[in-house]
Amino acid sequence: MSKRLGFFTRLLDETTAAERYRLATAQIVQAERSGFDSAWIAQHHFHEPEGGLPAPFVFLAHAAAATSRIRLGTGIVTLPLELPVRVAEDAVVLDLLCDHRLEVGVGPGGNLTAFKAFGLDAGDRHRLMNANLDLMRAAWAGGPLPGGDTLYPSSPTLVDRIWQATFTIEGSRRAGAAGDGLMLSRTQPRQPGAPFIPLDAMQNPMLDAYFAALPEGRAPRILASRTIFVVDDRKDAYRFAEAGLPRLVAKRAAMGGPAPKGSVQDLIRAFDVHLGTADEVIDSLRKDTTLLRATDLTMQVHSIDPPHPFILRSIELMADKVAPALGWVRDAAASVRRRVA
Repeated sequence: MSKRLGFFTRLLDETTAAERYRLATAQIVQAERSGFDSAWIAQHHFHEPEGGLPAPFVFLAHAAAATSRIRLGTGIVTLPLELPVRVAEDAVVLDLLCDHRLEVGVGPGGNLTAFKAFGLDAGDRHRLMNANLDLMRAAWAGGPLPGGDTLYPSSPTLVDRIWQATFTIEGSRRAGAAGDGLMLSRTQPRQPGAPFIPLDAMQNPMLDAYFAALPEGRAPRILASRTIFVVDDRKDAYRFAEAGLPRLVAKRAAMGGPAPKGSVQDLIRAFDVHLGTADEVIDSLRKDTTLLRATDLTMQVHSIDPPHPFILRSIELMADKVAPALGWVRDAAASVRRRVA
């Protein structure tokens, strides 16, 4: 099976919120024109430098109106902070409006200070995540809700389009046992004292647990998100990396988190960045053995965060040169539409 190709954004362009939404929409439209299979957006509350979108279903409804084919996903909804029945309802309405193109990624969340604003205890997030996911799954399946009501309208196949994001082997096992998709992040935390351990060394054991727990006959769905910045001139790649990566270090240090030090090359290694010309990125990605087992490769330009025109060009180069070398086959219908356009 050929891999599916995705584009992911946390909406971090250095501009106003409204302009962030406009630019992200344009990037998703570019991904569809280039033949990408999916586009994913993240939900973040309150902290502008972390992400620019608290309302993912609202934004995806707008993106759906601007596209016709590309699948649209949440990566992720912070499910412990939500009323699960409301998430189920919003997802169903959006899924019907976009002709069943919705993919629903959920996770426990990493912004722990946001829990206080919602009147919740961050230490309770994993229990809330599991309970809310169970209720959301039951609602989509048509089961009775507390009180006896059932969901209306309905889109029961959403049950088969749930993805769980996790950093742990146990979380991977749980996603596999449920038959859900598994979302692997390029921000996988390192253990203290091992800042340069490769992503695949940490994530392959997670995949082992996922496959071992997956019910017999259930097809795996594994999304590996990676920082990928493809350019025509490698000088541009390093010019933006020299600005973007130190910003990330400073931001992490200000938040009290682990902040690697060193040259730009050291930071590229520490943050698992694949950048450069198409040939350089192909060679770099081929060294990531997790990608051999993933069903979906999703590119993001964070934490390089180049200007919008370079993001559009990177999307194009990824589809035209990089992804085909890694086993991706452009959808035939998408190719026809692209030539006509």
